[in-house]
Amino acid sequence: MKTCINGATIMPFSLEEDIVAAGKVGFEGIEIWTDKLKKYLTTYSVEDLKLLLKENNIEVASICPFFLRAFGEIEISLKEIEWGAKISSELNCPVLIVCPDVPPENLPYTEAVKIAGKSVRRCAEIGKNYGVKLAIEPLGMHPFVPGPKQALDIIEASESEFIRLILDTFHYYKSAISMEEIEKIPVEKLFIVHINDCESLPREKLRDANRLYPGLCVIPLIEILKILFKKQIPTVSFS
Repeated sequence: MKTCINGATIMPFSLEEDIVAAGKVGFEGIEIWTDKLKKYLTTYSVEDLKLLLKENNIEVASICPFFLRAFGEIEISLKEIEWGAKISSELNCPVLIVCPDVPPENLPYTEAVKIAGKSVRRCAEIGKNYGVKLAIEPLGMHPFVPGPKQALDIIEASESEFIRLILDTFHYYKSAISMEEIEKIPVEKLFIVHINDCESLPREKLRDANRLYPGLCVIPLIEILKILFKKQIPTVSFS
């Protein structure tokens, strides 16, 4: 299991600062925030980034987020995934994290899953060309993919071995995902876990700004971590 820091957690800082700080405090890896990467590459090259990572003894666990426009302009998603996958292959980064969009209200769930599965498979085929997997991140109270069951349904519909799942303790808490549901996640489908806490507010009022560092409030992190240690998941990211 590798410990990482997510660039979203230290959002005000640049990618260079993220990497140097992560190395100083002993993280093994970093999840690179996409916008920070784009800004970095306006001045520096991927080779410069590789050198910076090596100097600070930091690996890249993922690049995130990317957006799955299964019910919209999927061609935009395909182009973005190719851009990210190409850079990931150069950085030895194994995965791109993708966030789902929302289907039309009148579309039945089973049909929406089929469409999303087909779309994410197209994205995964691009990643496969570069040796990079995709991981779907369920989002708190998302109208389509609020938890692992829906993400796993899409993964099954995709019929692709290059698609995995993300567990984010904040999003799972907001969606009221039970310990039993977490227990049922197949370990081979689980790629990265985001560990964070949040303020004690009604779930419907929680926003990203209400996140806290691990152990500071209401999310039952110890119980979740016990389950995850048993599963021996590959990467834990503090976000």
